[in-house]
Amino acid sequence: MVELKYMLEIFLRGLLMGTSDIMPGISGGTIALITGIYDKLISSISNIKLLFLKPLLKGDIDGFKNQLLEEVDFEFFIPLILGIGIAMIIMAGIINFLLTDYAGFTYSFFAGLILASIYILYKQLDAFNIKVILITVIFAILGYVFVGLNPVQTAHSLPVLFVSGFIAICAMLLPGISGSSLLLLLGQYEYMINALHTLAIADIIVFIVGALLGFMGMSRVIKYLLENHKLSTVAALIGIMLGSMRVPLQEIVGVPMTSIPICIIIGIIGMAIVLVVELNSNYELI
Repeated sequence: MVELKYMLEIFLRGLLMGTSDIMPGISGGTIALITGIYDKLISSISNIKLLFLKPLLKGDIDGFKNQLLEEVDFEFFIPLILGIGIAMIIMAGIINFLLTDYAGFTYSFFAGLILASIYILYKQLDAFNIKVILITVIFAILGYVFVGLNPVQTAHSLPVLFVSGFIAICAMLLPGISGSSLLLLLGQYEYMINALHTLAIADIIVFIVGALLGFMGMSRVIKYLLENHKLSTVAALIGIMLGSMRVPLQEIVGVPMTSIPICIIIGIIGMAIVLVVELNSNYELI
């Protein structure tokens, strides 16, 4: 009974994380922090060293099972992944509808989410100097140019989806950085929302495989950068998110002038949601 209650609690946290992960600006890592499972999440992932493959290759099934159970916390991961997956599938249908019929208003909301997240990242800076400004400006320009490249925006091949999953999932390890914001930057956000909504199995599987490899492999890289080059890393992330604002702004400028005040109000609501969420968490990036 205790285990069932525990798994239900993790499942509900997964629902919250999945809902936040599909919206640009709100990080699943932030939700994990707020709900008290961030440390558990990181430690559980770090414990997976794939040593269970060694006995499997030798045909030692019992050794494989024992090592697998030792490395992978199934009672934690199964309900968490189920919660995240169900939330993302449900929300994908809603967001797909909004992007189709109310693109300008929807991207106004996304813009608010991203701007608030940039402010939260700014607070993580230990200092503000010329170096920080230069790095931010350089990466903002690179991000702005990158999202304007038509081949990146229109290519949705399986290798591109694999790389997108690999990159986007790294955001979960950085509270305040949204994986969906990175998908916007890569020009894959709307495509993956539609893939989830229509259950395009091949696209989803390739994206998930890339995400799993990214989550396990890049966690050490991100940890190293934040521990040894925090100022430059955070400044670069701020710049990238500023550059990615080109995507929502292109949609917003296309709405009628009479709708601009509504877009502004929606954007402010998006900012308020992120800021309220962050007020309930007290953390630092390393």
